[in-house]
Amino acid sequence: QVQLVESGGGLVQPGGSLRLSCAASGFTFSSYAMSWYRQAPGKERELVAAITSAGGSTNYADSMKGRFTISRDNAKNTVYLQMNSLKPEDTAAYYCNAVHDILVYRNYWGQGTQVTVSS
Repeated sequence: QVQLVESGGGLVQPGGSLRLSCAASGFTFSSYAMSWYRQAPGKERELVAAITSAGGSTNYADSMKGRFTISRDNAKNTVYLQMNSLKPEDTAAYYCNAVHDILVYRNYWGQGTQVTVSS
């Protein structure tokens, strides 16, 4: 059974930090590129950050560059998103996504974790 379980969301003040985790199971984690997406109320889901299967390359949306860091630990089947200097506009549900390097139809999503940035 494929599972992607996000955790680490919550309420944080502007300028604060959170670290999200996504624990994967039921598939060969090291064969999948991982990414984080987010969706705010009234907005479409957008890519936040992505990392290749071996962790050798990362990519970020412009608004997150310099504030967010994606990383992964293949030994722990976990991908992380370190979020610093959070802004109210970062408030959204954050989702973990996995895509197989070759068999791209193997595409999985987590259930999401809520991040709220507010005073």
